[in-house]
Amino acid sequence: MNRAAIAVVSAIFAPLLCPLLCQAASPFAGRWDFTVPGANSNSSYWIGVTDKNGTLDVWFQPSGGNVIQMKDFQATGSHLSLTTSAATATKPATTWELDAAGGKLTGAIRNGATSTPVTGLPAPALKRAEPKAWTTPVALFNGKDLTGWVPIGNVAANHWNVTDGLLVNEERGANLKTTGTYTDFKLHFEVNCPDLANSGFYLRGRYEVQLEYEKPGTDPPERSMGSIYGRITPSPELPRTPGQWESFDVMLVGRTVTISRNGVMTTDHKEIEGITGGALDANEGDPGPFYIQGDHTGGLKFRNITVSVPKP
Repeated sequence: MNRAAIAVVSAIFAPLLCPLLCQAASPFAGRWDFTVPGANSNSSYWIGVTDKNGTLDVWFQPSGGNVIQMKDFQATGSHLSLTTSAATATKPATTWELDAAGGKLTGAIRNGATSTPVTGLPAPALKRAEPKAWTTPVALFNGKDLTGWVPIGNVAANHWNVTDGLLVNEERGANLKTTGTYTDFKLHFEVNCPDLANSGFYLRGRYEVQLEYEKPGTDPPERSMGSIYGRITPSPELPRTPGQWESFDVMLVGRTVTISRNGVMTTDHKEIEGITGGALDANEGDPGPFYIQGDHTGGLKFRNITVSVPKP
């Protein structure tokens, strides 16, 4: 076939093939961060959308709990309607009505007569090379008092104390946050988690390293001890050792996390796709504090909490 014939064939069939081969990606494709200010604290959300040849795969991270795959949604043009909570006999449905324009998602969370404005911004890639050198570890907990830490959340029910050189949450109550903020770091801490206890150690205040010894079989592997809650399953899975001291070494560079538990690497340079439930905000590109969850159960003890940061 000569060039002229090829040109004629191309002109005839290109318009027919383009709808199949040249389909534009959905304006919702990507990862989106939402921080919704409240009277006393922020509510943080995340939506991840993958366009699979015109079919959308939508995941939603609520302000609490784990990330979940959404089934009840409609995307028409630049508008997305997402039902995150179905109506019941006593409660109206919760829906997100979002419009894509200008590189962001804007709209509202609607729950009955209540409408809360929201804006979703593209989650930053946070692709950074691992530092060549780190500073000498600095203690975040001095073993004497709560210097460098402040209670947050249910402050009136704060039960964090220092006992015999240990940081102890005596019973369910407030969370505990560092006054300092961090970007990339190496974190070390040791924890004694009783049986049936549940807590978490948050990185930058946004990504939870799960600490729990709930009844076996209660939670799936991605919400087990040492996981990035709901996001990354530790492997190998280590034996339960409630009531015993365990060590964690966590390196976070950008959104790449490495975790060793009791000297065994259980997460090897894995990407954290987005925030986890309980995040203080969804500003993933900003430095953030460490915080320890104390509003689930008490009884956990901590010691030897240190941090290193990249050398300048």
